[in-house]
Amino acid sequence: MTTAPLAESLTVDAVWKLLEGVPDPEIPVVSIRELGILRSVRLLGDGRVEVVITPTYSGCPAIGQIEDDIRKVLSNAAPGGAELQVKISTQLAPAWTTDWIDQTTREKLRAYGIAPPRHLSTAGNVILFATKTVVLKSINSRLDTRSSASDVPCPQCSSHNTTETSHFASTACKALYRCLDCLEPFDYFKPY
Repeated sequence: MTTAPLAESLTVDAVWKLLEGVPDPEIPVVSIRELGILRSVRLLGDGRVEVVITPTYSGCPAIGQIEDDIRKVLSNAAPGGAELQVKISTQLAPAWTTDWIDQTTREKLRAYGIAPPRHLSTAGNVILFATKTVVLKSINSRLDTRSSASDVPCPQCSSHNTTETSHFASTACKALYRCLDCLEPFDYFKPY
């Protein structure tokens, strides 16, 4: 295999389009771009492509799979059997937030059976950096993401008569809820 300069084979827009189809390993109905994990794409002067990602949280166990999936998609797109060099960088600041998930993606989550997260900006969880006391208080309120039943409608029947049964569900970023009307259990994507 030969290394071909990326500039001769792919554009930034083409790379974004390729990565649009990379599904989240834990929620395959949405892509890493739709979740806001995919932050930027850069063409490097030496013919490599750099993909910048922000994990949903620093200990996310799916990040290795996401990196492998990005490399696979981009390697398969290299023209003429050329070897495409991919650099994946992790950007932790600004920290990922569920507010980066748009309404269309929230509807995909709901249709898949996962209650989408509330917007933090409308939930009163704003971190202020005035003093240590305020910061700690704000962080603690942000970490306490359990919602009252009226905040988490059932993705199956839309009832607000729901209850949290476990603060952790199939993944750490989701809580397990149960609808008290249709009796179905469901995951709730916790706001971060």
